[in-house]
Amino acid sequence: DTELGTNKQTREDKADAVSTLTAQAEELEAKIAKLSEEMAALSDDIAAIDKAVAEATALRQKEKEKNTVTIEEAKVAQAAVAKAIAVLEEFYAKAADATSLAQMDQPEGISDKPYTGMGGASGGIIGMLQVIESDFARLETETSSSEEQAEEGYTKFTDDSAQDKAVKNMDLENKGKDKTTAESDLVTTKSDRSEERRVGKECRSRWS
Repeated sequence: DTELGTNKQTREDKADAVSTLTAQAEELEAKIAKLSEEMAALSDDIAAIDKAVAEATALRQKEKEKNTVTIEEAKVAQAAVAKAIAVLEEFYAKAADATSLAQMDQPEGISDKPYTGMGGASGGIIGMLQVIESDFARLETETSSSEEQAEEGYTKFTDDSAQDKAVKNMDLENKGKDKTTAESDLVTTKSDRSEERRVGKECRSRWS
């Protein structure tokens, strides 16, 4: 009777242990599945960050190259226009002097009105060139400002992306460790459950 009572209690204890271990195994399996989903989502997020940074870098490089060319061309154009203005100013100044000297020896019968040469035209041409020079200067200034702002925006974006990626990588690493621990615990739990079932079966077969 004592042996039967002990055996019955043992079977009940083992059955309870199997139930407990089964519940623990199911909980661990659910935890592992959830961690796997979260890790997959984090991996997707990290990949999306890398893609966005790569695209932004390519666009920034193209924009920078374009702005650099525009700024350089604007500088060259300003220098060329300034040189043209100087040449024209010198030319019209010499022309005015030559006209004054010629009028001093003017033959009789020739109009004695002062010769203005291309004075009016020179003012118009030089004025137009000065406007063009100002336009190139403005283009250089605006493009330089735009380039600086674009570079600042790109730097902020890449810095924020790097920080976000670092946080997600850390989270991914921690979840990976948790998953590894849970998988190890699951193996142990299933092994313990198998052992409890084996002992329970032995108890049943012993007195069957």
